[in-house]
Amino acid sequence: MTHTVEEIAKALAAKAVGALSLQIIAPAEPQDATADQLALAMDPKYADALTAGQAKAAVLWDGADWQALGLEAAIFVPRPRYALAGINRIFDTPPMVAGIHPSSVIEADAEIGPNAAIGPFVYIGHGVKIGANARILSHCSISEHALIGDNSLLHSGTRIGARVRIGNDFISQPNADIGSDGFSFVTPQPGAIEEARQMTQVTAQDNPAEFTRINSLGTVIIGDRVEVGANTTIDRGTISDTVIGDGTKIDNLVQIGHNCRIGKNCLLCGQVGLAGSVMMGDGVILAGQVGVADHITIGNNVVVAAASAVLSNVPSNRTMMGTPAVKMETNVENYKAIRRLPRLFQKVDNLQKLVSIKATTE
Repeated sequence: MTHTVEEIAKALAAKAVGALSLQIIAPAEPQDATADQLALAMDPKYADALTAGQAKAAVLWDGADWQALGLEAAIFVPRPRYALAGINRIFDTPPMVAGIHPSSVIEADAEIGPNAAIGPFVYIGHGVKIGANARILSHCSISEHALIGDNSLLHSGTRIGARVRIGNDFISQPNADIGSDGFSFVTPQPGAIEEARQMTQVTAQDNPAEFTRINSLGTVIIGDRVEVGANTTIDRGTISDTVIGDGTKIDNLVQIGHNCRIGKNCLLCGQVGLAGSVMMGDGVILAGQVGVADHITIGNNVVVAAASAVLSNVPSNRTMMGTPAVKMETNVENYKAIRRLPRLFQKVDNLQKLVSIKATTE
């Protein structure tokens, strides 16, 4: 499907000039763009690449001289990355699924909303409620009494556990698992875990006690406009529920433990791991491979740098870095100090030698 320059600009609420009726088949990198593609050159550094391509139309930075760049039409955007989201939405190809595939298994008491589409080899359990316009791709399973809102998209292999409640406009990438049992075990008598928490030596035991499972009776509650990445797992609560707030986006390979409560509009990047009962405010950003210890509270608008380990509570509006995570400026000073240590040791060694020499000559 093609779109005119005018249609694209209107969808972006952006200013357009030149030949607005030009037909565009897709966006492209500026150096690779053909005459019927829209070059994405939203920064002056792409000017040379733009002239190397064949594009007649481009998305440009504010103030660009589009005619000097040899273009016939241009769209101007103030925030390039935000504009990219709109452009890719215009040209995106939705998953090919329609109707209810005959190989799917839907229990008789499940409720399927209007215009919902269900792909092959899907299982929908007893008492499940699926909202309007939902798209459920192949090999998904939705366990008993789960609730999924309107306009949801479940990619292949998604697993939704029993009694999970999900809001509207939800997206799960392939093999996301929502509502599995939490990792909760206990020994009959206090053991190595309790000793380690007290920072004491672990008592040697020839026959350590076997761990007993604590079943998870809670579930997972997810708000509106939440996205969950591929192979991400969200555990159900032990007694209370695990909760994900509206607008939160979760990347691939993220682990969210039982009883966690994540606020609105948070961003959890790849390989983040939250232990059980983490409490997180709104607008929190955890970069890749951040680990958060159990029962930690993180305030609103906190940013944690990649590969950090959050081992203590974090107040709102703070940027954290390191292992253990501290304020970013503190971590930077600590790193500088560590790099200076070899020189410091050399100075101390030289001073010791001088003192030793002086002592032997007196």
